[in-house]
Amino acid sequence: MSNTTQEEHFDVLTKVGDKTGVSKPRGAVHKDGDYHRAVHVWIFAESTQELLLQQRAVCKDSWPGLWDISSAGHISAGDASLITARRELQEELGLTLPTDAFELLFVFLQQSVTNSGNFINNEFDDVYLVTTVAPIPLEAFTLQESEVSAVKYISIEEYKQALVKEDPQYVPLSVDGEYGQLFDIITKRYQCNVEARSLDLQKKLNRYAPISLSAELTGLTEGDKEALVLIIHAARMMDDIFHQQVWCSNPSLREWLKGRSPMSQFDKLKWLYYSINKSPWSSLDENEAFLATADSAIKLLPEATKPIAGWKGLEYKAAFPMQKPPGANFYPPDMDKMEFELWTKGLSGDEKQDASGFFSVIRRHSDSHSNNIDSSTSDLYSIPYSQEYSAFLAKAAELLHKAGDLTSSPSLKKLLHSKADAFLSNDYYDSDIAWIELDSKVDVTIGPYETYEDVLFGYKATFEAFVGVRDDKATAQVKLFGDHLQVLEQNLPLDAVYKSSEVISAPIRVVQLVYNSGDVKGPQTVAFNLPNDERIVNDRGTSMVMLKNVSEAKFKLILQPIADVCVIKEQWELVDFDSFFTHTICHECCHGIGPHTITLPNDQKSTVRLELQELHSALEEAKADIVGLWALKFLIDKGLLPESLVKSMYVSFLAGCFRSVRFGLEEAHGKGQALQFNWLFEKGAFVLHPDETFSVDFDKIEDAVESLSRVILTTQAKGDKDAAQELLAKYCVMTKPLQVALEKLEMVQVPVDITPEFPIVDQLLQKK
Repeated sequence: MSNTTQEEHFDVLTKVGDKTGVSKPRGAVHKDGDYHRAVHVWIFAESTQELLLQQRAVCKDSWPGLWDISSAGHISAGDASLITARRELQEELGLTLPTDAFELLFVFLQQSVTNSGNFINNEFDDVYLVTTVAPIPLEAFTLQESEVSAVKYISIEEYKQALVKEDPQYVPLSVDGEYGQLFDIITKRYQCNVEARSLDLQKKLNRYAPISLSAELTGLTEGDKEALVLIIHAARMMDDIFHQQVWCSNPSLREWLKGRSPMSQFDKLKWLYYSINKSPWSSLDENEAFLATADSAIKLLPEATKPIAGWKGLEYKAAFPMQKPPGANFYPPDMDKMEFELWTKGLSGDEKQDASGFFSVIRRHSDSHSNNIDSSTSDLYSIPYSQEYSAFLAKAAELLHKAGDLTSSPSLKKLLHSKADAFLSNDYYDSDIAWIELDSKVDVTIGPYETYEDVLFGYKATFEAFVGVRDDKATAQVKLFGDHLQVLEQNLPLDAVYKSSEVISAPIRVVQLVYNSGDVKGPQTVAFNLPNDERIVNDRGTSMVMLKNVSEAKFKLILQPIADVCVIKEQWELVDFDSFFTHTICHECCHGIGPHTITLPNDQKSTVRLELQELHSALEEAKADIVGLWALKFLIDKGLLPESLVKSMYVSFLAGCFRSVRFGLEEAHGKGQALQFNWLFEKGAFVLHPDETFSVDFDKIEDAVESLSRVILTTQAKGDKDAAQELLAKYCVMTKPLQVALEKLEMVQVPVDITPEFPIVDQLLQKK
């Protein structure tokens, strides 16, 4: 970096690399041994398998004249990692690249003491890889003389050997240590066997059972059928938005994979599995990447360097990190929690609410401006969804308004018009009330709702759509649950001080699904309880939609075969669809009871979601499940449900545990299910037999269910994040009994989930 008259300041970090909010001059940081951050950027040419090295200027105070990393530099106080990486490349090599060219490979903690103990280096290095299709002509670089005297390409193997031999021409790097990951990652990526990868992708795909879902449309008016076609077109827009929400390079990767899918069987498999996950990370494998940047879209950037005659310009691979970004594309990829919290401390009440609200994304000023912004203002700012996704939302709003004009149902008309307005105004309150009040044969859920993708805070909502036809007979049967929510609340295994006196019963609609899109990746949901907005939950409660044809498909293709393998023979007959479906209903109802808005020990009002942050989703799923079991027993004891349900609901729940844990322990439902299974097993309510089958101990299950319900509800009521962390850390683990069950299911290859196909949609759109 160029010297300035004023000494450069660095952000001081904690031992785990988070910002402390303190910054100090460079000299003081190294004198005191403070943790700080830097970037390493490696440029890799795919076609020749070569890395670009720079020769350090002879005037440098460390390693003068030696060959080093393509580009590197400290991150100045207030600056972001990616911005620094881009700037270092620009300053040192005259290379201007967009953020999607940078793949964060790993973070390396470099620690050394030199200069008789006066120079202590505790440095977190963000190690980035830029993958170009071919080497960049050396004359295309513009070198910063004070930093760089030359550049050259070297084969990755030759460079590695030079470092192993400690060749004095090269700045030393420990290839055997943590930094050796650089070579391992690149080598592994390009040594792949297409046949082996194809087999692996096919195996991953086989975990999903394709099934055609049908629904009866004969009860719809002609106006409703026409409206349905427009609604489906609007629903498809939710897919476009969701792909963008997952990761910034996701839309270009999607187009690239789709375009290449006819080229080979391998390309087809990549596209098919990507389509299920809607990203390069596998939902059923703890979000492990099943693609690499090597599989990604190629982009041409003629203006990245100075022009060279006869060279069309730099081609690079649009990058994505191997680790799925915890903040998805809601926050800058290099933003940590501390930076966000320091920023929001300085905001007004409304601004703070907006920043941590459901319907905004957080961006950096420095990402959109080349000049540094005034250091007195934060680099972060928030943008409403209506602006961020305006191209898609404007089109979707137009389609919903047209559909609203066509339908004969007053409540559907109101929903469609108000949702269209919400897309443009970013105010979803009225449209969510209209959704709760929906009483129509055509059932529509569309908009931003769930917050599972935001693993950083659990604040930001993803767009989704569920379009279905109401099953009137089944809807009439489930009214019982909604009618008894207040009674259930008053009898919860929870201290009375935490109970709400005003629970509004959730209307339940049973629907045959016609089409879904947006945040419906990987495992398919069988039901949902919305909205999640605490203002509406407090004012009007929630409403619930049960997807009956999805439940039936899962029971038949997954739960029944799981029970046959994992449940003791004597209890087989107790696994039935009615118990499975009834518990699913009760699970969704129980999202509406228990703590939501809470009072903290300092008398401050808050919400469970805000206090538990990223732990909220897993704990809330576990609560709805276990309290759902407790509630069923309560209703049976009151004579409101048949006694015959008691044993079957517990055994069906046991089989269901294995179904959900297979979604992976990174996913909220899988985490919640592992917590419950391990608790109930520890209490002796679930029993493992010598033949590796399981059974329910009916004498112990009731107390075990009640004790876990009490622990979870109390943790939520207190907003106790430490207790939540402790509970999840202890029980959300792959224990031996769970491992036994999952290995058996692997052997018999029971599908993990379904991939629905919607032939009705094709028929409707063809007619249109």
